[in-house]
Amino acid sequence: MKEISVSGQKRATTGKKASKEMRKEGLVPCNLYGEKKGENGAPEALAFAIPASQLRRVVYSPDVYVVNITIDGEDHKAVMKELQFHPTTDALLHVDFYEVNEEKPITIGIPVKLVGHAQGVRDGGRLSQAVRTLNVTAPYKQIPEVLNVDVTELKLGKAIKVAELNFEGLQIATPAQVVVCSVKATRASRSAAAATAE
Repeated sequence: MKEISVSGQKRATTGKKASKEMRKEGLVPCNLYGEKKGENGAPEALAFAIPASQLRRVVYSPDVYVVNITIDGEDHKAVMKELQFHPTTDALLHVDFYEVNEEKPITIGIPVKLVGHAQGVRDGGRLSQAVRTLNVTAPYKQIPEVLNVDVTELKLGKAIKVAELNFEGLQIATPAQVVVCSVKATRASRSAAAATAE
């Protein structure tokens, strides 16, 4: 996984009013969740803020990053777990980060890349990608930037499901029955099949 460094500052006050003021100053309110738990057993968040300019590269990117966050001199490694955007302006309103370490597995969505030229496409079909990301579980150091799915042997009218995939060192968290991609028949492929049958 790619890494990027950002720096932020702890938030002295939380709540809607304080968050609104921060956004006016070009800051994005964030929470960092980790091992620390509150009295009720729920994960306890460290509230901080990061300049919006530092987050653009991470947020508006198809890549998945490990984010090295320095908060008031303290270093943390984390991944983004949840983003909130304004419904009309699309401005970034809030980010939840989840702290990671080299041993503890995390579950995160990784982009899927189809590689190879499918047999079904050579026979006149059209390749259709049903999912763009798959959720995988592993320590973050073992997680690749992209998951390559070989479609070379995929025939006309056939599909590749999650159950058929295997990535070394990764546990796939997306349900096994989910279709990743398929080759669908086109008018040209149906005509070719009819001609062959005759």
